[in-house]
Amino acid sequence: MLKARVSLPLWLIALFSTLIALSLAGCGKEPLYQEQGYVFGTLVEVTIYGETEDRAKQLTAQVFQDFNQMHHTLHAWKPGTLSRMNSIFAQSPAKTSIQPGMIPIIQDATRYYEQSKGLFNPAIGKLIKLWGFQNDEFVPVRPDPQEIAKLVKANPKMTDIVIENIEFYSKNPDVKLDLGGYAKGYALDMESAYLRSQGVKGALINIGGNIIALGKRGDRPWHVGIQHPRKPGPIATLDLLDGEAIGTSGDYQRYFMLDGKRYCHIIDPRTGYPAQGIQAVTIITQPGPEAGTLSDVASKPIFISGEQNWRQAANNMKVQDVMLINDKGEVIVTRAMKKRLDFLDKSMVIREAE
Repeated sequence: MLKARVSLPLWLIALFSTLIALSLAGCGKEPLYQEQGYVFGTLVEVTIYGETEDRAKQLTAQVFQDFNQMHHTLHAWKPGTLSRMNSIFAQSPAKTSIQPGMIPIIQDATRYYEQSKGLFNPAIGKLIKLWGFQNDEFVPVRPDPQEIAKLVKANPKMTDIVIENIEFYSKNPDVKLDLGGYAKGYALDMESAYLRSQGVKGALINIGGNIIALGKRGDRPWHVGIQHPRKPGPIATLDLLDGEAIGTSGDYQRYFMLDGKRYCHIIDPRTGYPAQGIQAVTIITQPGPEAGTLSDVASKPIFISGEQNWRQAANNMKVQDVMLINDKGEVIVTRAMKKRLDFLDKSMVIREAE
């Protein structure tokens, strides 16, 4: 029997797309402005503190405009810049000009690929499509094991992509980029930098659970929750400090059940199959120009590495604050992360990593 976790229903997407606005500035309460929308295939929320309602609206409108542009540019299967690049890769070794803005993105993703020892690999878009995860509303599939083995043997990787001045091509025709594990974090960095450049002293940007903090909420840190992978609501909360970002990779957002087994959208490039054994990985990254990107990227190799090898993956990505939930629902947490968390379910089994 097949069961699938599909995208949000259209009426709900429409509701989010109306951009629910909330301003408390004129009510004698704290000057907090918030808007929600649906971008990058998920719910996006922008909260600005300490600005007038009109200015906060203007700033937020620009942020959402930028988000929509990034979404169009980096979409893996709908018409746009990335899909055009993928059509060129399939014609390898044909060359063509590259959009200048894509050069630092490809170079950055390649650097993370190398840092992760190949576990973060946006070049495996064909495998992601084979498993049915390149759809807005996917249906469960049974991929042909021979097709999976063929793509794994082809070994598409980020270092197959060659950029020469303003031209690019791939040394491997099986390269197909899917930046779904990069784009949200990249967007966090771009728009937090924009808000800082506009003099904003306090803001929180949340893209489907990938969150970055700017300043404070008045005299208080921003307080955020971490989604429970099997229950509604948060499993824990924490204060997110200025410039920090938090990211979670889980098996509970895009997945399907097949013969009683859960298959999620996070594919292990070494096997060609969805990673197993982990419900969720949450990390905190330190302030810096790529805090958001790292919060999105680094959780994937940790998730894929599993309970036995996640420590090495975290070290490779230079991440110290890590919480891992295994398939039994047990929490494994680094000492640095444990100090930050307030667990809401006091009955949970929590082990500090050695």
